[in-house]
Amino acid sequence: MSWTVDPMHTQVEFSAKHMGLMTVRGHFTGMRVSIDLNDDDFTASSVEATIDAQTLITNDQRRDAHLKSPDFLNVEQFPTITFKSTRIERAAHDQYRMIGDLTIRNVTRPVTLDVVYSGQAKDPMGGVHAGFSAHTSINRKDWGLTWNVALETGGFLVGEEVKLALEVEVVKATEVAAVA
Repeated sequence: MSWTVDPMHTQVEFSAKHMGLMTVRGHFTGMRVSIDLNDDDFTASSVEATIDAQTLITNDQRRDAHLKSPDFLNVEQFPTITFKSTRIERAAHDQYRMIGDLTIRNVTRPVTLDVVYSGQAKDPMGGVHAGFSAHTSINRKDWGLTWNVALETGGFLVGEEVKLALEVEVVKATEVAAVA
């Protein structure tokens, strides 16, 4: 059955190390997600997501501008980041591995997201909601995000590992009209 993402209760976050010392966090506010959720067998489900790269926010305008520049995401030339699941495997009770293709800067590579199903609940108006948490780590260089500066003390300004974390709440599509 088709479900719609509740954007008010969904977060797409990323983090990376700065100078190997502290973790810088950010998120995207613009996304479109299509979920075909099989209630009886989650492994028969599928997900497609498109993130508006221009909506990146780290709470520092200069850093945001740099991350949107050709040094990193190059949002003028590559305005979206996409993910399309290719299969879902059960890992344990309410835990899954979602394998799919992540495209950043027109480079597509497979990634595996560790997913936890939080359950379902009805809202006061009768809409059925479901919750999921997912996370993974990628090496940004695999997607052509190679900009960096060597530090005088050793190491680099920007860490290669980027952690991705998603908190997603979805509403049964047939319920969306009643909830709205």
